[in-house]
Amino acid sequence: MLVCMKQVPQKDAPLKLNESGTWIREDVSYEVNEPDAYALEEALRQKEQHGGEVVVITSGPARAAQVLREALAKGADRAIHLDDKAFVDLDACNTARALQAAIKEENFDLILTGLQSDDYGYAQTGVILAELLGWPHATIIMQIEKRDAGIRVKRELEAGYFQYVDMPLPAVLTIQSGINKLRYATLIGIKQAKNKPLRKVALSEVESAMGEKLQRIERLYVPQKLKNTEVLEGAAGSIAKKLAEKLRNEVRVL
Repeated sequence: MLVCMKQVPQKDAPLKLNESGTWIREDVSYEVNEPDAYALEEALRQKEQHGGEVVVITSGPARAAQVLREALAKGADRAIHLDDKAFVDLDACNTARALQAAIKEENFDLILTGLQSDDYGYAQTGVILAELLGWPHATIIMQIEKRDAGIRVKRELEAGYFQYVDMPLPAVLTIQSGINKLRYATLIGIKQAKNKPLRKVALSEVESAMGEKLQRIERLYVPQKLKNTEVLEGAAGSIAKKLAEKLRNEVRVL
């Protein structure tokens, strides 16, 4: 099993934008993307039940290796790091292309990603990776059950509904937060992590698989707080009508 993980700015970290206003500066606190942590936990549970190997992969500068070390300490067997600052600015499509190129010599049965990242929130990388590999995929997974012919997964739908889907292997799944209870790394796990394999992949090794960016952030900014008080005058019926129109057409809350 392969688990795709990402390092993202901490949720409570002050927002510090770079000089161009297109991304967050490096001098903020970072953590493991929460949905990816649940994907890792599910892979470890599947390994404990059915055996096999759990490999974790991430992309980004040297600091991103911290998410791999944490995963190895929790029980992952080995790690792959696409090590370059340039990976931070990739769109979802090129991130998926880079991941595919990095694992082209591997032979996985199951790839798990978090449903989405806490920074970009595109929820695209896992789905695009499945398309590039030509594998079936399912999203918003709340449960995975091993079957003789593959797996059965439970998907979360809207309005409290769920869907059960039987899938062959290999497959790609995007995992919903809350699918399980996260474990902590043990002291012995932290010590063992230092001796587990971590393969580094340079940008030059996967660059040929990447293409032009299909998405880019033009500008990031902190919303300004504005006050604008408007007094509606007239009869009660007339005021109610004007208020309803403003809420529907201007504020757009109806």
